Amino acid sequence: MTNNDILRRVRYIFNFNDAKVIELFALADLQVTREQVSGWLKRDDDPAFTPCNDKTLATFLNGLINDKRGKREGEQPQPESRLTNNLILMKLRIALNLKAEDILELLSSVGFNLSKHELSAFSRRPDHKHFRECKDQVIRNLLKGMQLKYRGDAGPKEQSKQRRSAKPTTNKKQPTNGGFKWPSI
Repeated sequence: MTNNDILRRVRYIFNFNDAKVIELFALADLQVTREQVSGWLKRDDDPAFTPCNDKTLATFLNGLINDKRGKREGEQPQPESRLTNNLILMKLRIALNLKAEDILELLSSVGFNLSKHELSAFSRRPDHKHFRECKDQVIRNLLKGMQLKYRGDAGPKEQSKQRRSAKPTTNKKQPTNGGFKWPSI
């Protein structure tokens, strides 16, 4: 997943407008313009698309933490210049005050099962022997689970799949309770 995908999905999940996104960046001490935000939110094939770098996404997630949990006293943490899926997972976890059970529940709500031990391996230091790299699939499914929980929908693609897979209705006559009975002897 690209940084732009994550920014778009978080914006959609919480129904943030451009002004709110700009406010979140300001909470992390970065001033951005509406044109910059618009460029980051464009589709990848749009000519006005602007790639979102790691530092920008880290700043946005820090602003989300400040918005959801309150701004920390003192100096704000510096955004990471190299952002990994493990850090994105940690920042979303902090912002939404999620426990391990909450994350596992979000993942299982979209049919992605993970053990508590696997989840804790994502939170370890990279030099730890049980550290595990968080793959795009985990982040994608976590965002999908968050969408179900916080927005209450499956998204436009999933809704169209559900409509297509639904059984078509038929005009068959339903059997009644007074159907055929064997004659008693």
